[in-house]
Amino acid sequence: MNVMGIIFANDATLGALTDKRTIASLPYGGRYRLVDFHLSNMSAAGVRHVGIITRHNYQSLMNHIGSGEEWGLELEEGGLEFLTPYAMSKNDTYHGKLSAIYEAMNVLEYGPEDEYVITCDSAVISNIDLQKVLASHIESGKDVTVVAKAGIANGKKQLDLALKLDDKGSIKDIAVDYIAPADYLASMDIFVMSKEYLRSTIREFIARNLFHMDRDLILGQWQKNAITINVFEFDGKALFNESLDEYYQNSLALIDADVRHDLFEGNHSVFTRVRDRVPSYYGEDCKIQNSILADGCMLEGSVENSVLFRQVTIGKDAQVRSCVIMNDTVVGEGAYLECVILDKDVVVRPGAKLCGTPSHPLVVKRGEIV
Repeated sequence: MNVMGIIFANDATLGALTDKRTIASLPYGGRYRLVDFHLSNMSAAGVRHVGIITRHNYQSLMNHIGSGEEWGLELEEGGLEFLTPYAMSKNDTYHGKLSAIYEAMNVLEYGPEDEYVITCDSAVISNIDLQKVLASHIESGKDVTVVAKAGIANGKKQLDLALKLDDKGSIKDIAVDYIAPADYLASMDIFVMSKEYLRSTIREFIARNLFHMDRDLILGQWQKNAITINVFEFDGKALFNESLDEYYQNSLALIDADVRHDLFEGNHSVFTRVRDRVPSYYGEDCKIQNSILADGCMLEGSVENSVLFRQVTIGKDAQVRSCVIMNDTVVGEGAYLECVILDKDVVVRPGAKLCGTPSHPLVVKRGEIV
């Protein structure tokens, strides 16, 4: 079955962490980027034609993906393509996902003759079997399949797209930008439809000033009884990184072995760009508890309940608790860090004290000296 994948790289913003990078290229789990999960999901499902739609700050993303070799993709027409519609279009205003695809319409008009399209958003990560999702879509015979997750709606989190099912599994209610109660499912921003349906729908919608996948296509057409929708309920781990607090909590969630196993080994392996480093060095007096550490680190102090990326230095007598520390960061001797996110290349001076809270972590921008 010929299937095309579309990954949206820019929809969520996480403050200082996405000032100079897309959400897709946000580091995660010590060695990975969020986009790795989507590329791995598609590659494992046999999707060989993938378009990545991005608006701005995509140099870091391009550097990370490179030729696409790690995911069995090739960076060329008919393989892996970077679609930068707002760099090429006369219209540089982003309106919505349908508008973004329309601005890069050539990928649907003149690309390989794929029969189906799977779209996903970079902020929501999972290890999902997209072959099962596609099979469910085909078997249903419906226009669109929405992948959704129970247990996300809690009466506090605003969902981009919320769905409520009746006892027979049919859709009872749909809402967008809704703080849904716990009996609603949360869309994982993964949609499946035929290429021809997407192509013809976009033409019609753009002509009528309609731009949004959730509000205009799913909700709007459902309210008019003009669309049939299949809901695929995903029973694995799905982590929504739609805010800074969620990204922080989801990063520390990897300390849980069950979460790690589900995300990295659930249905298939997750691949990333290979960057070999020397093993981490553990000093005689260092204390490491309940943490994830990448290679190349120099550890002289104490680290607890934290995630450290490659080549992080923790100075003697420094204390790091419940922190996320990215590549090539140096924490000086005697420093104290708690509930802090340090971006790449940060230097924390000896004796400095930085504290956030579990619900409001302190963020230090890339390259800062504090």
